[in-house]
Amino acid sequence: MSASAKSPPFDPADPLGLDDLLEPEDLAVRDTVRAWAGDRVLPYVADWYEKGELPGIRELARELGGIGVLGMPLSGYGCAGASAVQYGLACLELEAADSGIRSLVSVQGSLAMYAIHRFGGEEQKQRWLPGMAAGEIIGCFGLTEPDHGSDPAAMRTHAKRDGGDWVLNGRKMWITNGSVADVAVVWAQTDDGIRGFVVPTGDAGFSAPEIKHKWSLRASVTSELVLDDVRLPADAV
Repeated sequence: MSASAKSPPFDPADPLGLDDLLEPEDLAVRDTVRAWAGDRVLPYVADWYEKGELPGIRELARELGGIGVLGMPLSGYGCAGASAVQYGLACLELEAADSGIRSLVSVQGSLAMYAIHRFGGEEQKQRWLPGMAAGEIIGCFGLTEPDHGSDPAAMRTHAKRDGGDWVLNGRKMWITNGSVADVAVVWAQTDDGIRGFVVPTGDAGFSAPEIKHKWSLRASVTSELVLDDVRLPADAV
């Protein structure tokens, strides 16, 4: 190193100099999410925690859709098509504010939206993804069960064919966004193995009682999903 070369000044907020590894677009994404969380989460989250609730979740979801973090790494259908680094930075900032807010975003995008984007038919994608990306539609992801956790091999929720329809029965537990969701991606045992189903939450036989008195993720909607003879068309799979 030249004797005249100077080391960059030490930044106590970034002691390892990681910001130097990021592109300007990455830093812009991070700063946008940090500013949003500072304005819309940090002033209120202590009260949300004490009450064990997340009021105004639909308004928050629309705002998160407005800054492009719902389904952020997905392409098309109103999604941002961002890089994995940018999505990671966004989640880091949300997590720094409150894990419940990060859970709202990651369950919406990385679980419910990703499953539809990756495995759904074009009609399902067109029906659900643009609204989910905008925060106008909230989704949840029904995998975990009361007796077996997130072990698909032990899953008890099942779907049986009835003519051209499917009929779902079972229970899911600890489901983020469940009580406010408009659509649920539900995993079930079938005669052909485990399959995913896109379930509009207004369908008969579907209910999602909220779980209260949690000790963690208190500023988050967490629910049980109850499926009692929920009838779905063939194209829901």
